[in-house]
Amino acid sequence: MPKIELLKGDITKLQVDAIVNAANSSLMGGGGVDGAIHRAAGPELLEECKKIIARIGSCPPGNAVITGAGKLECKYVIHSVGPIWRGGFYNESQLLRQAYLNSLKLAMDYQIKTIAFPNISTGAYGFPKELASDIAISAVEEFLKENPEIEKVIFVCFDEENYQIYKKKLSNV
Repeated sequence: MPKIELLKGDITKLQVDAIVNAANSSLMGGGGVDGAIHRAAGPELLEECKKIIARIGSCPPGNAVITGAGKLECKYVIHSVGPIWRGGFYNESQLLRQAYLNSLKLAMDYQIKTIAFPNISTGAYGFPKELASDIAISAVEEFLKENPEIEKVIFVCFDEENYQIYKKKLSNV
């Protein structure tokens, strides 16, 4: 089975085939991971995102799109839109799961072998970190069982709290 790794640090510095951006529906950048990726990638990334939005209107929660990576070390950025937490009454868990799965499906379509995920929806979108990690880990593990072409998935935690949550849950990996 492909390898799952855990890192604490800056996802924009990784040398992988693709990094996943915890994007908003407009794909225009924002705070947190999204803003950091847009700043590090440079204006080319925003221009590609504008073209996608002109074509599709918006990228709803649970969906993902792919662009080049601008000035980043990776080849691609997969922009994955997670849900805003609204108490768990609006299908948030399923939408978060779809955000991870749709990112991985794009990785397969583009023959991506190594991919790094941030902690989607756990920042400004307020998704409970424990629940989000369970969803992320189970979605990735299940996908990798059926798709061994992806060689490595890295969960990249920027904050200590998420890192410790993932470390505890991935200790058997």
